[in-house]
Parts: sequence; C-alpha cells; structure tokens
Amino acid sequence: MSDSCRTRPTPAAWLDGMTNQTSLRDRALAFHALHVPGRPLVLPNAWDTASARVVEDAGAAAVATTSAGLAWALGAADGERVERERALGVVADIVAAVGVPVSADIESGYAEDPAGVAATVRAVLAVGAVGVNIEDALYGEGAGPLRAVAAQAERIAAAREAADAEGVPLFVNARIDTFLRGAGDVDVTLERAAAFRAAGADGIFVPGAVDPGTVKLLVDGIDGPLNVMVGPGAPPVADLAALGVARVSAGSGIAQAALALVHRAARELLGAGTYESLEGGLDYARLNELLGAAR
Repeated sequence: MSDSCRTRPTPAAWLDGMTNQTSLRDRALAFHALHVPGRPLVLPNAWDTASARVVEDAGAAAVATTSAGLAWALGAADGERVERERALGVVADIVAAVGVPVSADIESGYAEDPAGVAATVRAVLAVGAVGVNIEDALYGEGAGPLRAVAAQAERIAAAREAADAEGVPLFVNARIDTFLRGAGDVDVTLERAAAFRAAGADGIFVPGAVDPGTVKLLVDGIDGPLNVMVGPGAPPVADLAALGVARVSAGSGIAQAALALVHRAARELLGAGTYESLEGGLDYARLNELLGAAR
C-alpha cells in the first residue's frame, strides 16, 4: 500500500467548490481530511436521493448511507438481503445528487469471499463513492455472531488492495460488532481493531459503545480514528468530541424516526381522522427546489 494512500491530508480547502467533476482521488482525500479526533465528522445517514439532498442541505460535510434504511426503502429487511447491484444503484443516485463526498455502507461486502469484497469495492468506486463501511457480523453462516479475526482481516485487505489498485485512497471504515451483538468487551474490540488496521482499515466503527468511559478506552487504544453511532440516550456530539472521537453517525436512526412518523400519521388519519402528526413537515416548494437542484 502506498504511503500517499494512507497519510491523512490536512483539512484545508478540499471541500470548497466541491462538485461531481472533482476527481475521485481528490474527493477521497477530502473525505479523509474530515476525520479529525476531537473535531468529528458528523453523519446523519441517508438512504435515498431525497434524504441525501435534505441531509446535505442541512449542512452535512459528507453523506453516508445506512444499509438498513436503504434496504427498507427497497422493500427488503436489513442483513445481507439486498443484491450488490441494487444497493449500489441507490448509492450511484445519491452520488449524482449531492456535491459532497459519499460513503457507502456495504454491510459485510456483499460477497462470500475476499475476491468478492474486492469486486464490490471496485463497483463502489465506479459509482463515485469514496468511503465504505465493512462489518464483521455473520449472517446465517458459520458459528458465532462475528467472523474470525483472520477471515475478516483478509476481507479488509482485499478491499484496501482493490482501492489502491485503482489509485483511490478509499476510506475503509471497519465496523466491529462486539458491543452491538454482545460478542466481546473492550479488550476483544481493541484486538480486532488492531488486526483490521494492520490489514488496511483507515478507521474503526464500534456501534453500541456510547458509555463515555468505554469510548475513552477505545479512543486511547485504537491507532486510528474512532466512529461512534449515536441515538437517544447517547452523549451529545460535543461530549464525544471531547473524548477524542473522530466520526459520529446516526446509523439507521433517522430512517427509523422517519418511518415512525409515517406510522403515527397513518394511524392518526385512519383512526381519529385528524392530521396533527403532519405539523412541521418540510415545505412542498422547498423540497421541489432541493430535488430539482440535485446535481
């Protein structure tokens, strides 16, 4: 792996005037530069073109997809149940619609083996995304909730090598589900993180870890930027920043909240016959303007 692909650039004016005509390499460098411990990149995850445009309009410096929200929008359950081509078709639409860097949640790689993960990464780059999340959870195969460390490291290495071969410093965010699945403590997480970093991961994502003491142990023990997933009950972004977190994301939380509103509004309309749940909706003309301005 070349040093130029692994060195984090200075967060200068990479994002000034960013357009879809900017080279993929420059967009990837811009995305890397946003990961600053103590000044985290905040990602309200999107799942389709409309949500991505709304998130960008709200001021997000980048757009990251949520695989769960994307799957639900396509009428499927989360957990490796959407085909790679279908999922990346949505990512392609999002990339075309926004002017900021896009990172794709590719679950565990949409593939059974490292070669397949490499093919997924090449497809991600082909649609213009410059980051990926790769998780270590197992879905319906093998024993235990997580892949063996060595097997997952091979998948991450394959992703890294595929991106480097294309000359793009893709940001590989290695997700570790020890806390989310009750499959390990801080020590186990740090062990996996070290192996995944050595395999080529740029950042480490540990969903389910929000306790300040735990987060601090992870920040101090991981040689690289830490991504924390937030939701109700999690510390504010400012508190996570003070702990040294470099990336904060909402995961499927915003998609869940949006669908909860659909459910509440539908029940109210069908039951009481009233419409109070619809208060505070985005303006029709504004939404038309946002989607009409999609790049």
